[in-house]
Amino acid sequence: MEIKTSEIFGIPFLSADMRTAVDYAFRKAEEKPVTVVTPNAEILYQAGRDAALREAVDRADLALPDGVGVVMAGKILGRPVERKLAGVEFGDAVIGRAAETGKSVYFLGAKPGVAEKAAANLREKHPGLIVAGCADGYFGDDAAAASRVRESGAWILLICLGSPKQEIFMERFRNETGCRLAAALGGSLDVYAGNAKRAPRWMIRLGLEWLYRLVREPKRFGRMMKIPRVLFRALGIRLFGEGKKKDRG
Repeated sequence: MEIKTSEIFGIPFLSADMRTAVDYAFRKAEEKPVTVVTPNAEILYQAGRDAALREAVDRADLALPDGVGVVMAGKILGRPVERKLAGVEFGDAVIGRAAETGKSVYFLGAKPGVAEKAAANLREKHPGLIVAGCADGYFGDDAAAASRVRESGAWILLICLGSPKQEIFMERFRNETGCRLAAALGGSLDVYAGNAKRAPRWMIRLGLEWLYRLVREPKRFGRMMKIPRVLFRALGIRLFGEGKKKDRG
């Protein structure tokens, strides 16, 4: 199955709709263990400064443009993606497909009790969902955590540990977890659990979800400043050009 991608700072982001993303992930996962990353502008910026994160993103089988900063950077570079693909929406779509096909899911991350609450809500939303297991993100032994996932027999692993921990964990234990499909989804478990709210649909449609989150959490201001930095970086590349090795965020 061929997919269209647009290279932004050296990362081939999927340029397609959500259905295509889910179809591709499931089809590839039948062949080999697949990892999915969902970089926003903050992760894109940090990947240019954190070698381990960059390697994990580079080795992922699918990169989704999760954020208006990534979408805008693509436009500035003349390499636009078809649309923003939010990780929280991808995760929900994957869970829906899992419920339809009998694939079991393991939820890993967030504070104690959140994964279990998220799983309960998702079972109600997606009848037939098989939950292989749940665990919070406060574990000290990564290898032991991966082993517990393997013991659960899960086909899908949704990891919400925050970046860069989630991407590095996912890549490091790609084969050890025994899962066919793994996706790094940031704070999605809190959304599924009902502990965090997304912006109103009209704000999401207009690319203003970042503003909604900033108003609700002013302490995120420093993190949000990564968006203009990424855009200025893209503008510099578009105006002055850079070698491929330097075009990395």
